[in-house]
Amino acid sequence: MKPRWKVTCLHTLARLAGAVLLTAAGTVHGVDFPDKPARIVVPIGPGSSMDIIARVLAQKLNESWEQPVIVDNRAGAGGNIGAELVAKSPPDGYTLLFAASSLAISRSYYRKLPYDALRDFEPVTQISSRNNVLVVSPSLPVNSIRELIALAKAKPGQLSYGSGGGNGSSDHMVGELLKLLAGIDILHVPYKSGPQAQNDLIGGQIQIYLGGIPVRLPMIRAGKVKPLATSGLKRSPSLPDVPTLDEAGVPGYEVDVWYGFFAPRGTPGNVVARISAEVSRILKSPAMHERMNALGVEPAGTTPAEFKALFNREIEKWAKVVKAAGIAAE
Repeated sequence: MKPRWKVTCLHTLARLAGAVLLTAAGTVHGVDFPDKPARIVVPIGPGSSMDIIARVLAQKLNESWEQPVIVDNRAGAGGNIGAELVAKSPPDGYTLLFAASSLAISRSYYRKLPYDALRDFEPVTQISSRNNVLVVSPSLPVNSIRELIALAKAKPGQLSYGSGGGNGSSDHMVGELLKLLAGIDILHVPYKSGPQAQNDLIGGQIQIYLGGIPVRLPMIRAGKVKPLATSGLKRSPSLPDVPTLDEAGVPGYEVDVWYGFFAPRGTPGNVVARISAEVSRILKSPAMHERMNALGVEPAGTTPAEFKALFNREIEKWAKVVKAAGIAAE
């Protein structure tokens, strides 16, 4: 017969091993994750670059988890309506925020928010990065960034640019950065979604839009808008003949818009890790890589720690732009 202390130790080890296996499998309070439908909150209207990619990911997660994953569009207030919803949702991994760079911008742009971006969210993974493209109305008599800057300086305050997420969104701030670096005065016109801004651009109600490449590509190819420059330091593979803003006349301009998943603060670490690993696996598959490149974005798939570090850097970067532009809002 084995001594009692050896039996007790063996039982303890067995229980510990079982706990480790459950954690590795992604369980919450003894329940396998996921065991019910999940939702991805997109804080902007349907048809945007964010919405397109969120729906592709939702479909893939649906297939791998064998659970429904729905996309819930909650547009408005520069993405803050959707962000607040997720911040106040149960921290169980079943509600995720599909955020963009605007989440980092909001922290300095708005003096008062119903949530704290650093305190109320768990970074899960960076989904992708993309460049913007500056497009103008076909009726605008310019064919280069230098010509656009010259026209804007000749008509201060008379040209307008749209933003797809409204005040404080990444589309808004990339325009403010352009104003600062180019030394021009152009009017910001906020919209709830990129397609709305694009429709007014085509119709001539606004003259400039600096937004995501994916949604702009069909309009560019159809000749409905004119592309003048992209926002990265390197030319976009989707638009290889279009120069960057940096090389076209706005030295130092660089914006790399990112998308990422956040969970409510307090979501168990093993669940965050499970979601991060699964999304990363999907993003790094050859088929998904090809699909996202076709949409004009570069898939990422980082660890929670890597994404948290990026988020902190972005908060610091855009805080400087908000301060320099003097555009903080209530």
